[in-house]
Amino acid sequence: MVLSLPVQALDPIPKFLVFPMASPGYWVVFASMFAFRLCILTLVLETKFFVMADDDSYVPGVNSVSRGNVESELCDNDLSNFMLPPYNNSSSDLVCRPIWSTFVLRYSQTEDHVVNIILSAVYTTGWVGMGFSRNGMMVGSSAIVGWINKKGQVRIKQYYLQGSKVSQVIPDKGELPLTGIPASVVIHGPRIYLAFQMKFKTHLARQPIILAIGSGSPKHNHLTIHNDKTTVLFDFSLGSASVGEAPSNLQILAFFLRPNKDANNIRKYWNWYHHWIGRSAVFFAAVNIVLGIKIGGEGNDWKVGYGFLLGVILVSVIVLEVLARMRRTEKGDITPNFQMNPIQ
Repeated sequence: MVLSLPVQALDPIPKFLVFPMASPGYWVVFASMFAFRLCILTLVLETKFFVMADDDSYVPGVNSVSRGNVESELCDNDLSNFMLPPYNNSSSDLVCRPIWSTFVLRYSQTEDHVVNIILSAVYTTGWVGMGFSRNGMMVGSSAIVGWINKKGQVRIKQYYLQGSKVSQVIPDKGELPLTGIPASVVIHGPRIYLAFQMKFKTHLARQPIILAIGSGSPKHNHLTIHNDKTTVLFDFSLGSASVGEAPSNLQILAFFLRPNKDANNIRKYWNWYHHWIGRSAVFFAAVNIVLGIKIGGEGNDWKVGYGFLLGVILVSVIVLEVLARMRRTEKGDITPNFQMNPIQ
């Protein structure tokens, strides 16, 4: 007996399952759409990554529980056992915050704007420093640096960072409003403690501070080049620091490609390149898609769909650009709320 099948059963695969490989312009359009989406993804990530890449104050992210445990462990030391007066007052009067790497900042601020600062960090050799800056840059800032020399003698001095070269870091100069209370440096266990007192004209609030460490011992009070540094926008009224988090692979990319902040001339051209190359790539990707649709001979459905998609993307780009500019404006407005003493 011969089995008779309905005509419908012999039909080819339904059209919605057919991959349109026969279309001559399909792969052109597909590749163009992929390139365009990749460019848009890059632009979106740019608003997060490069803002963070501009911020050298990265601190490895930890959850709130581990952060609390670390803070408690680092801040439980009783300073009265080893610090000199007036820095050996009760630790309960000091705000204590781990702010970067092994650095821990303790401070107190009185009603008449006297600020006691005790900075500590793990120490083996070399020097440790904390600088105050008007704009977050090293150049033009003033710093307190402490170390132990080869004879085992403690040293602590103020430095003025006139330029980015080692020869432009001038000892016994600076703009910090230090009081007559001598600064102090103490080694206790594995940590070095730098303590100094300043008096400001107004309440100390948001302030860019620079933290740096060098492994080479200063010679004749001249510092060796730092091994590591960071800039943190610290709020002395709240005890909080503005720090960023970014994936480690992005930070490695920024390390190799991004000029140092203090290299102003090179940095300017790098910013121009980054700004215009990224946006030009998006523009040419959009043009490439239009050409792909035309070459592929696609109908109005493609044109209308792409026009709608392009409109949504343009609105998104405008919003992201506005947010990025607002963020840069807020970040640029970090001038300290006090006047430093002029260089003598």
